[in-house]
Amino acid sequence: MPVLPGAEPYRHDGGEVGVLLCHGFTGSPQSLRPWAEHLAERGLTVSLPLLPGHGTRWEDLQLTGWPDWYAEVDRELRALGERCAQVFVAGLSMGGALALRLAAKHGEAVSGVLVVNPANKVHGLAAYALPVARHLVRTTKGITSDIAMEGSTEVGYDRVPLHAAHSLRTFFRVVDGELPQVTQPLLLLHSPQDHVVPPADSARILSRVSSSDVTEILLEQSYHVATLDHDAARIHEESHAFIGRLAPSVGKEGTSAGG
Repeated sequence: MPVLPGAEPYRHDGGEVGVLLCHGFTGSPQSLRPWAEHLAERGLTVSLPLLPGHGTRWEDLQLTGWPDWYAEVDRELRALGERCAQVFVAGLSMGGALALRLAAKHGEAVSGVLVVNPANKVHGLAAYALPVARHLVRTTKGITSDIAMEGSTEVGYDRVPLHAAHSLRTFFRVVDGELPQVTQPLLLLHSPQDHVVPPADSARILSRVSSSDVTEILLEQSYHVATLDHDAARIHEESHAFIGRLAPSVGKEGTSAGG
């Protein structure tokens, strides 16, 4: 299947500091592309992969599960580690959960974690119905484009395949159990007005990680896809400052340039 316009993966070869960005469930790299390009323009090496089953049609996502999505970002992290002195992981929504699991599993190979509206649980009665409902109903309505800014849209699916949603629920449980293994510096940015992932998910993550260096920032002007919303510039600036604090070569002229 051809990839939806704008949903292509993005990579940039820059300096010795790398960043892996993970997009969300039913979304695509398009939701993080401006963030990735901002970091690339500042000399970082950036990888923004397209997760299996995403960026084409929802029927393809129906055939995948969380081990497929995690394996993709795990491979990308290892590849970045081979060419970079330091690597950071970042993500939006489910991508935040992927980033947190990478940090939990890879330890010192990950220098820091940056997450925007990270998801931790499938909420509501629907979650309990998933094990049975997925055999009776193929999809439910989509969750993309929860954005406050007029005219800004997210490239993703308008339907959520329930087999994949059931796997997502299992994944969140796995990650929740591993959160105490996250010890790296953490930058967590979340929107009080989020119609996809409630603030309770961010609170849960903050209460369970073992990181001692934690920065929490509220994105007051944005909904769920804050990376394409009014607070996008703040996300860009805060993340670059966070990485620069932990990787001193970032921002020093000539040391982290490349392209």
